[in-house]
Amino acid sequence: MEIVRYKCTTCGEEHEGLPDLSFASPFHFGTVPEAERAKRAKRAILTSDTCVIDDGDFFVRVCLPIPIRGTQAEFVWGAWVSLSQTNFRRYVEMFKVDPPDGEGPYFGWFCNNLPGYPETLNLKTQVYLQKGGKRPLIKLEPTDHPLSVHQREGIPLSDLMGILGDRLHESVSCPREAG
Repeated sequence: MEIVRYKCTTCGEEHEGLPDLSFASPFHFGTVPEAERAKRAKRAILTSDTCVIDDGDFFVRVCLPIPIRGTQAEFVWGAWVSLSQTNFRRYVEMFKVDPPDGEGPYFGWFCNNLPGYPETLNLKTQVYLQKGGKRPLIKLEPTDHPLSVHQREGIPLSDLMGILGDRLHESVSCPREAG
């Protein structure tokens, strides 16, 4: 994979390699009052890779790759999608094992709002399980939404830097490896 160099908008220095940025939870987790997220209440159970709310909403952590135009590199958003209960249970059964060939994709709804884009909640996705302990990849429904266009056609590095801005200096975690 090609190494991307960029001038940081925060510190003004040139850096090598873009970090991937991720969300710690689906948007919906934040709508549950904090006191009700406690282990005793069990309204919302969050791990590094799954989330269940009220035993009826099921989420998995995924990777949304965005090619960077003019390079062989890509930027990855670590995000969350909702799955049906059936597909969620199947995902959990195969967690950290190689899924059989032909498994999926699973339909899911995108469950984070990405900065720099119009509303991204509830974009339609297809979830593709990965081998080797990697988090699933998603493909957005091919629409004219800018995020979907960027996933299909790539994003100029300058546009990506405008979206990321100061976030490059925040704490990040690797969205690609399952926890």
